[in-house]
Amino acid sequence: MKKSNIYLLVFVLVIFLFSLWAVFPLDSDRFGRKGLTLGLDLKGGSYLVYQADLTKKDPGQTDEEVMKGVIGKIERRVNGLGVTEPLIQQQGTDRLLVELPGVANVDEAIKLIGKVAELDFRELKYGADGKEQFDDKGNPIWIKAKAIGSDKTEKVLTGKYLKPNSQPSIDQQTNQPEVLFSWNEEGALLFEQITQRNINKRLGIFMDDVVISAPTVQGVIKDSGRITGVTLKEAGNLAILLNSGSLDVPLKIIQQQDIDATLGSDSIHKSIIAGIIGLILVVLFMVLYYKVPGFVACVVLAIYGVVLLAIFKLVPITMTLPGIAAFIVSFGMAVDANVLIFERMKEELRGGRTLGAAIEAGFNRAWPAIRDSNITTFIACIILWWFGGAVGAFMVKGFALTLFIGVALSMVSAIMITRVFMRFIVKMITSVSAYGVQK
Repeated sequence: MKKSNIYLLVFVLVIFLFSLWAVFPLDSDRFGRKGLTLGLDLKGGSYLVYQADLTKKDPGQTDEEVMKGVIGKIERRVNGLGVTEPLIQQQGTDRLLVELPGVANVDEAIKLIGKVAELDFRELKYGADGKEQFDDKGNPIWIKAKAIGSDKTEKVLTGKYLKPNSQPSIDQQTNQPEVLFSWNEEGALLFEQITQRNINKRLGIFMDDVVISAPTVQGVIKDSGRITGVTLKEAGNLAILLNSGSLDVPLKIIQQQDIDATLGSDSIHKSIIAGIIGLILVVLFMVLYYKVPGFVACVVLAIYGVVLLAIFKLVPITMTLPGIAAFIVSFGMAVDANVLIFERMKEELRGGRTLGAAIEAGFNRAWPAIRDSNITTFIACIILWWFGGAVGAFMVKGFALTLFIGVALSMVSAIMITRVFMRFIVKMITSVSAYGVQK
């Protein structure tokens, strides 16, 4: 046996053992990933589609720039919720798809994601007599706090000058929740001027034009500050909003689908049973009909399955119920490639070729048919992926992605792994009848 074949055989076994260690048990947390990443239909959660109002964007920005900025801020907000493997992607020109697996409080997540979260600071308006001014409804009149920036121009103090390190805390003296924040260099310059002229006066902190806190300034503050008058939950959400920044345009939710998590365990259980039954039937057929090559194909199929699961876990690929179906279908296509190879091999043996020559000819002559059939499958997967993204059908996309990866790996396993195993076996078993051909 050639050294290249021995090296390839050793490489395949190393990959198999590594994949086996990485995947099993399925709920292991190796490489920082606990088990397989499950989609909404298996884990439960929420599927949301938002529409951005691009008519309210900054005229100096393009639609693409605005949407890219919004996606980045939503990602930071969703990650702040502690969501595992969220999916956020653009659909068309002004729509965003957000998938939140395992979210317990969907309504709270929806409010947090779509909130514009424009933070600004405001001062009370005072009359000539030095007293506070009120509107017709008896509410105090607030005006946006401005100061001179480093470029010697007047600027409004907003949340864009905050560092992304805001955090909820508990005041050690009052034992009340608060949010601690820090300014960047420009923000510190503006805040110092504003607090200096408002000592012993209230300074309003507004979120989307709603006052959330109005503490009295006790002294000149420069680098940091705190927001009080919030609950502990509000403090956590506010910190997430401050760290993500305000959205460039308003978002409106146009589609919401809640997935029941109880569907997942039942679906997985039934899918596993169906897969086991199918695999047993495939193994029986391959071994009884093709004998030694069929046994080799089953061994390679086991290696293929373990490596594919390792890819799904380590990349990671989000598994959906249709994805599990595609996983099982890809097994069938891997077997189909072996069937084409073994039938061509049997034809060569019947034609009088030696065993070694028949094996090589079987692989070489079956390759065009395997290649062409898999290319058509790849094209179908690409179309399904595009269609699923265009209409927001995440289950269709899950099926297409899983099938694409499975078929691509099946080509490698059928042409390379099965071939090297057959080259090894043919040196040990030389009887033609063991390869399904009668003398």
